[in-house]
Amino acid sequence: MGMTMTQKILAAAAGLDKVEAGQLIEANLDLVLGNDITSPVAIKEMEKMKVNGVFNKDKIALVPDHFVPNKDIKSAEHCKCVREFARRNEITNYFEVGQMGIEHALLPEKGLTVAGDVIIGADSHTCTYGALGAFSTGVGSTDMAAGMATGKAWFKVPSAIKFNIVGKPDKWVSGKDVILHIIGMIGVDGALYKSMEFVGEGIANLSMDDRFTIANMAIEAGGKNGIFPVDALAEEYMKEHSTRSYKIFEADEDAIYDEEYTIDLSSLRPTIAFPHLPENTHTIDEITEDIAIDQVVIGSCTNGRLDYLRIAARVLEDRHIAEGMRCIVIPATQAIYLQAMEEGLLKIFIEAGAIVSTPTCGPCLGGYMGVLAEGEKCVSTTNRNFVGRMGHINSEIYLASPAVAAASAITGKISSPYELDM
Repeated sequence: MGMTMTQKILAAAAGLDKVEAGQLIEANLDLVLGNDITSPVAIKEMEKMKVNGVFNKDKIALVPDHFVPNKDIKSAEHCKCVREFARRNEITNYFEVGQMGIEHALLPEKGLTVAGDVIIGADSHTCTYGALGAFSTGVGSTDMAAGMATGKAWFKVPSAIKFNIVGKPDKWVSGKDVILHIIGMIGVDGALYKSMEFVGEGIANLSMDDRFTIANMAIEAGGKNGIFPVDALAEEYMKEHSTRSYKIFEADEDAIYDEEYTIDLSSLRPTIAFPHLPENTHTIDEITEDIAIDQVVIGSCTNGRLDYLRIAARVLEDRHIAEGMRCIVIPATQAIYLQAMEEGLLKIFIEAGAIVSTPTCGPCLGGYMGVLAEGEKCVSTTNRNFVGRMGHINSEIYLASPAVAAASAITGKISSPYELDM
């Protein structure tokens, strides 16, 4: 029996010729990631271990991004803890305010994640880096502490689901619609502790930003990780952003998959996840009644990259958001912010009546920069819409693509960009 792409990466990292689903292994780590919420817990746990520093100061990334710039005293103290730990241990990849970005957009941009890597992060959306052909997964803060101390982690080798991607998406269909369609199809536990492996000729019609989005939300289907094969576009991205060598792994032809699905991109429509789970999906054509909204958020580690800001700007240009609407745009990194400014995108957003924030997770987790009051509804390009996720437990979040979010900001209700006759 052959191995999947994920299984091959884990076997190599464990120094084994072969692994099988369910097998327990100890693997060497290429990167350990933490943010301002999870790192302080890991730092305290690491102090209990009484180890002499970190295993490799170049293979740890600390990215304050959730409550940064600090929203209150407690968040400031968390960041101080991380900052002092980074200085004590001379952590190479510590990103302070002015350099920071949303972690899962920043690390690939900085060239810290490449194909063949094994990456753990104390954040559930660490699975983002599978877009580059890496094995990356979220862990708890205790596992992060052990990883920082030893450079190793234990894994149960996951079984896999194959998603064969075919066709070409329509103008306003993006990676967010693809992954929401998949989650709606298999459910929030449909890939529980499994590797979601994306293959097929249709991948060539997905941008790197689309792939990052799809891999990012693998966890919303319960997946251990999401992963894409390394094609010319992925190699081009890595060569542009990184000086690190990378290793390409390919699944064996006789690799075993628990299930296989075919996703025809040409048949997909803009898709929205209604409250209060990402699996509660409806296409824009299935919405028959007006759903008035109070706020739109365009950003996050899912949809704050440049391609998506460009899409939102195309929808918002020469238009204005609805009266009483709040529209918040959050570029995912400083570099994306700067490029958006140079391309005139920020001017489009501001003239349309939106506000533009410094890079931060902000409202995605109900942190700040857009917390919802009781009864309010928000269309958001973020990745979770659980009860109380963005504020009051009686608020509602509708997950959507930047195109749908921008169109909804203009009309004041959940809307399709097709309705605007562009």
